[in-house]
Amino acid sequence: MRVRTALEQRLREALAPEALEIEDQSALHAGHAGARPEGESHFRVVVVASRFDGRNRVARQRMVFEAAGDLLRTDIHALSITALTPAEAAARGGGG
Repeated sequence: MRVRTALEQRLREALAPEALEIEDQSALHAGHAGARPEGESHFRVVVVASRFDGRNRVARQRMVFEAAGDLLRTDIHALSITALTPAEAAARGGGG
């Protein structure tokens, strides 16, 4: 299973997001520490989930890290997170 697919599955199961964007940014980090020639080491995620209601930014990021689990130890070198409630996403004009 590809890393992106595994990450998406874990985030969907753990957070039941209303919207989820996952962008593989590995090509931007070619030659940097943690980058693999085959990619799938650096990701940007935008997650919109009602489960973030009442939680601060750090708590939301911890929820995403927990959902990603061992992928952060074995496959993902860097993960950029934007975690929004549905109301915050709507105020921004949509997803992320």
